[in-house]
Amino acid sequence: MQEFYKKALYAFILIVLADALLAIVLVDRSYLSQPLLPAQEGGDERALRWRHGFTSIPYDGRLIRLDSTARDQLKFDLNLPADGTDPNVSADLLAVDGKGRPLQADLSKYRTVSFVAKCSPASSMFFLASIFDEHVSQPGNYLTYPPAQTFFSCNEQGVPVTIDLTRLTIPPWWFDTVHRDLSRQDYVLDRVERFVFGATGQSPRGVPAHVEISWITLHGRDYRYLAWLAGLVAVGWVGFGVWFFRAQARAMLASVDTHLKKDLPLVAYRQLTLEPYRDKEKAAVLKFIATNYTNPELDLEGVVAATGTNRTKVNDVLKSELGMTFTSYLNKLRLTEAARLLTENGDTTVAEIAYSVGYANVSYFNKLFKEEYGCTPKAFRTLADQQEPPADPVQETAAP
Repeated sequence: MQEFYKKALYAFILIVLADALLAIVLVDRSYLSQPLLPAQEGGDERALRWRHGFTSIPYDGRLIRLDSTARDQLKFDLNLPADGTDPNVSADLLAVDGKGRPLQADLSKYRTVSFVAKCSPASSMFFLASIFDEHVSQPGNYLTYPPAQTFFSCNEQGVPVTIDLTRLTIPPWWFDTVHRDLSRQDYVLDRVERFVFGATGQSPRGVPAHVEISWITLHGRDYRYLAWLAGLVAVGWVGFGVWFFRAQARAMLASVDTHLKKDLPLVAYRQLTLEPYRDKEKAAVLKFIATNYTNPELDLEGVVAATGTNRTKVNDVLKSELGMTFTSYLNKLRLTEAARLLTENGDTTVAEIAYSVGYANVSYFNKLFKEEYGCTPKAFRTLADQQEPPADPVQETAAP
């Protein structure tokens, strides 16, 4: 059994290491990171790309000038009027396919967007996601799209910004414009058509301003990888459990077989079918124990009294012949006989067998039996039934 438990420990450690490696790979894969710029070239024409654009309401080419040569960032100049008017001016990223046709991007797997915002002079700007809503939106008319938005600051050195896409706010004016219930603040990021980076009422007026939005990246989680991880871990441990219990049963079966082959010769020895001892005192001790071991009252004093031998002689006989003390030899005889009866008498109860071999206490018998054979008497009987019965050593000895 020790060899089996050693193999089981190695298998356990191997599964733990495999699960750890699997967890590292799949958990890492579950974290999504998708840069929006630069736009991918070639490939599937239906694949999602992000194209530069701008908004100016009222339209005035002097309000914003977009640098279209900057492929990996949004770079634009603002020149907001100083007269107090508040135009709607922004640089946009538009979702398109390979031919430049508008797309509705499913970004429901992403939770945040990060970027570095640099502007001169320092300013406060807004970020907005235009999300198509089939109940109120008119394709291409962004005023009818729910404008989920928030605000961020920027300066000359560059400010790292992270925005939670799931916690944007839709301004009240939009609900009044489309005549929608103000309580309908929910939105789903499954049909996003553009991202907007625009000026606010606190943006510099009457002076030129330069803005750069770079490293624009979406972040999210793909929980399918975690589901795969849970499934593979469960399958691995279920497989280990099935293997463990089957292998344990085989190991216990082999252990039972070894015990039977090792212990049954004691039955032949007990019955004294070997040549007689020249030492009659020694023979008397062994014969008395062998023929009276089933007596629950048998003890060392009883052997001494019945054979006329002193305690030291009895212990010396058992030590020299069998390498055992009186108690261990007595238990060995009883348990060996019990093992034989368990394998041969399937209709006899464990309690009856315990009483027949000299144990008045069944619980004590079960405890000693498990210590000797590594399993309970019932389990021993089940395992013994799965193997061929061992040959009777008495018959083998008596055979010509």
